[in-house]
Amino acid sequence: MLLQVIKPVRRRQEAERPFWISYADLMTAMMTLCLVAMAVTIIAMSQELRRELSAEDTRAQEILNICNEIRQGIGSRPTIHVDCRDNRIDFGAAGQFGYEEYRLRPEVESDLAALVPVILQASNSRDGRKWFKQVVIEGFTDTRGPYLYNLYLSLKRSYWMMCMLVDPRRNASLNLSDEQVQQVRELFLAGGVSFNDAKPSDDASRRVELRLQFFTRKEQEEPAQSARPHIITTQQESCELT
Repeated sequence: MLLQVIKPVRRRQEAERPFWISYADLMTAMMTLCLVAMAVTIIAMSQELRRELSAEDTRAQEILNICNEIRQGIGSRPTIHVDCRDNRIDFGAAGQFGYEEYRLRPEVESDLAALVPVILQASNSRDGRKWFKQVVIEGFTDTRGPYLYNLYLSLKRSYWMMCMLVDPRRNASLNLSDEQVQQVRELFLAGGVSFNDAKPSDDASRRVELRLQFFTRKEQEEPAQSARPHIITTQQESCELT
């Protein structure tokens, strides 16, 4: 009897490559690294955003403290309205002008005498020295007449209020010291804006307002830009408008 010996066929074995990884493993590792990097970046951005929001909230609260200090400082004067949402101050009907007029009504003299020292005190407070930039005196007109003429008339109206702040002949009620007058020169700025913010009626449109401006965080962090202009003059101020 013939016995046929069948030898088992060995499978061909591939050469082992212990120092190489497959392409799929490589892509998986790269995706994992990308996901880790994205997660770290998102966390860092979230923390930075929280810091920015916290810093802005702090700035807004400190500016609100300045405005509230002014509002509380003037007491219950019915003619002075302090808007801490838009950071504006108006004088109601007393701060309105007649048609083509630029002189303020006499009752504004006592309002300024009560308001200006309070603004100066608020600007010298801890928060005020940090954020208070300037007070812009804005004059407005109605919509009648040419734009350039109304712009000039607006400037005259704001200029007249500035005269009442620095020229003692214009407002005897405002008894400021030399130091306070110097602060007014550095803090207050006259500017005309024409009828860019007209009111429902022409009488209400012809007015003057004070706009409180504050430094941004970037300006506050750069002392060269955030410093108020230092104006030195030894001459007594006098207004040219009559």
